[in-house]
Amino acid sequence: MAQLDVMDKIVSLAKRRGFVFKSSEIYGGLNGCWDYGPLGVELLRNIKEEWWKAMTYRDNIEGLDASILMHPRVWEASGHVENFTDPMVDCKQCKSRFRLDILGEMIQEKKKKKILESLQLDGDFDKLLEDGEKSSLLLAEINCPQCGNKGTFTAARNFNLMFKTFVGPVEDGGSVVYLRPETAQGIFVNFLNVQSSARQKLPFGIAQIGKAFRNEINTKNFLFRTREFEQMEMQFFVKPVNDVEWYEYWKGERLAWYKSLGMNESKLQFHDHPKNKLAHYAKDATDIEYQFPFGWGEIEGIHNRTNFDLSRHEEFSGKSLKYFDEEAKEKYIPFIIETSAGASRSYMAFLIDAYHEEEVNGEQRTVLRFNPKLAPIKAAILPLVNKDGMPEFARNIETDLRKNFKVFFDDKGAVGRRYRRQDEAGTPFSITVDTQTLADGTVTVRERDSMEQVRVASTQLKNYLVEKIQL
Repeated sequence: MAQLDVMDKIVSLAKRRGFVFKSSEIYGGLNGCWDYGPLGVELLRNIKEEWWKAMTYRDNIEGLDASILMHPRVWEASGHVENFTDPMVDCKQCKSRFRLDILGEMIQEKKKKKILESLQLDGDFDKLLEDGEKSSLLLAEINCPQCGNKGTFTAARNFNLMFKTFVGPVEDGGSVVYLRPETAQGIFVNFLNVQSSARQKLPFGIAQIGKAFRNEINTKNFLFRTREFEQMEMQFFVKPVNDVEWYEYWKGERLAWYKSLGMNESKLQFHDHPKNKLAHYAKDATDIEYQFPFGWGEIEGIHNRTNFDLSRHEEFSGKSLKYFDEEAKEKYIPFIIETSAGASRSYMAFLIDAYHEEEVNGEQRTVLRFNPKLAPIKAAILPLVNKDGMPEFARNIETDLRKNFKVFFDDKGAVGRRYRRQDEAGTPFSITVDTQTLADGTVTVRERDSMEQVRVASTQLKNYLVEKIQL
């Protein structure tokens, strides 16, 4: 099966089973915005919960929830007002808008080579496309991917990705604020607040989960590039001489986290940023990439941000952000090792990684093999038939388990069909109340992946699930 066919099936399943819906769909939707349905919101919450436990259930990382709206000077200090831009072009014929780098990705390598030869240009096509001097020459030779017309692009111009709004009743330059394009700056400006209130010493980190907003020119690939998304970020403050050691440490820790939750190791890789393509604040950077059906894509970035951020905020605010090292008896601005994971992208990667199709006894089975910790529903309770006291017994089990687990009661249709519905939702355990249950109080517990069944005393179900799920 072609990989992109798999993508279409996953998007279809996501809507049908209540994982993801298009935002405001009854009005035609809004590009780059998505809603998480009943199963989707549970999966997303579980991913965030596992990240939060991995990052903050330790003695050297504190939690934070900073405001989405911040003083506009924050974004001047961070460089976002000046540098957070993408070059874009418009097709004058069909009015489609493209980021230059995305436009470059749409052109076949043979076509790129042919254009360079015809213009007698040497060098990398994509770099030249973003070079102001050569860009117009190349654009004149490119066909619009939307309408197919050649030479219809406007000159490239920079487009700031931050959403702008206003505070107060007057919409003028003095009331401009931005929806944050990243959560990191809220951590940086609270560095000393957290350090002093939590009585932390270097090295220590601050973790945050929150919404961010980017006015992307081109949204694409389902949840991969959206205008509203969630980040799971941790900024780790270290003594400058120890930056390399901690950078390597967090690379290993973060990759291990995805593997520990069952993500296919062969579909994960590091992509180190070349030195000549590092962000203006970075000494070193790498991406953890997942192999999506459309290719490798970043799900998390690990960056050595040096002391750039705290230095800039100290300069723009006029407030000292230096740390006093009691052992060394000196003040300095710490270096920062950043781990920045996309909750939305991680969600998409876990969903795709869990998706499997297989044939069982001549029938097609679709199953989401989530790690039980991530599964939206932990267990389904199924009375074999709707008589002989089985529904009542099953309801009692449901009531008891619901105190500790997200469970689902299903008494509609043949039990085999109900198993398939739970497989498709990623439910790791299905508990069937049958004739034997009424005789000895045991139930059948079916495991999703192996489809093996065991008898468990109904009074021991909670302990059984806790052990299997490892909560």
